[in-house]
Amino acid sequence: MKPLRRRLLGGMALGAVGVNGTAQAAEVTLRLHQFLPPQATIPSKAITPWARSIEKASQGRIKIQLFPTMQLGGKPPELFDQAKDGVVDIVWTVLGYSPGRFPKCEAFELPFTCGKAENSSRAFQEYVQKHAMDEFKDVKLLAAHTHGPGLFHSRDPIRKLEDLKGMKVRGGSRMINVMLEQLGATPVGLPVPAVGEALSKGVITATTIPWEVVPALKVQQIVKNHTGFTGPRGLYTLTFGLVMNKARYEKMPADLRKIIDQHSGIEVARAFGKAMDNGDVGGLGLAKKAGNNLITLDAAETARWERVAAGTRAVWYREVSGKGIDGPKLASAAQALIEKYNGK
Repeated sequence: MKPLRRRLLGGMALGAVGVNGTAQAAEVTLRLHQFLPPQATIPSKAITPWARSIEKASQGRIKIQLFPTMQLGGKPPELFDQAKDGVVDIVWTVLGYSPGRFPKCEAFELPFTCGKAENSSRAFQEYVQKHAMDEFKDVKLLAAHTHGPGLFHSRDPIRKLEDLKGMKVRGGSRMINVMLEQLGATPVGLPVPAVGEALSKGVITATTIPWEVVPALKVQQIVKNHTGFTGPRGLYTLTFGLVMNKARYEKMPADLRKIIDQHSGIEVARAFGKAMDNGDVGGLGLAKKAGNNLITLDAAETARWERVAAGTRAVWYREVSGKGIDGPKLASAAQALIEKYNGK
């Protein structure tokens, strides 16, 4: 096992603890901003261990201050620009919170593309490095990853395509919103932290999220129906970026930049994805414990959804073509990388 991977996985096993106890006074203090509460999966099981590993590797010369739940101000869609503009030093964010900004990355957000997050995240990191680095030209990319299979959580059961008609559904991504609209649902754009309240108040009647998000939002207490699909792929996935202000990175001493580089790339993506997969197990367990209605659409019904998803892909192909992007080629490249890592 590679040294970085050992450090990351070892940190995850220790769980969420404070990023403190450095060996000497910090030369560089970095502020990391993100939108989830500290006890959520990625903050507690991925970001905190990652930050601790950097501090340890630097012998305390780097300190990373963690600011969850948008504590430094702004809204989740503003996070990428906060890193780009130097308002903060590092952010972790949903790339889809900036619609139209990451068209090449959307190849991984197309319906029925991704499955388990650990392998999909490795595939996505390699994909970005090969095909989409221009979309990160204004920042220092540390890692890019996905979550696990997305599915429906609803007040009323969803057993077939037609059940979506007339529903107000929080779509997990821009492309899923396109698909929901094609199916007769009303897509509602909401950041993840707003989903629980929106479900409780009836602003939406269903949401698409992975199992990993369920505990933090207490979704299993608000709705009693959960609908997934036959096969290894989920309805959708979201893509995420851990990025750093480029000027802040370049001003660091060379040996400290090297430590940041050692804590960037595919093994970090893998670790973040694995945390997501573990979170999915916990969320599913809570729904089972609550006695909720767990629905898995059979192969025939899943195939119906996949046929509709082909139309959603066609919409994306047309959109990105207008930007000079070969959508089918990128979708094929994404699929090849997913198959590559699923085979390992």
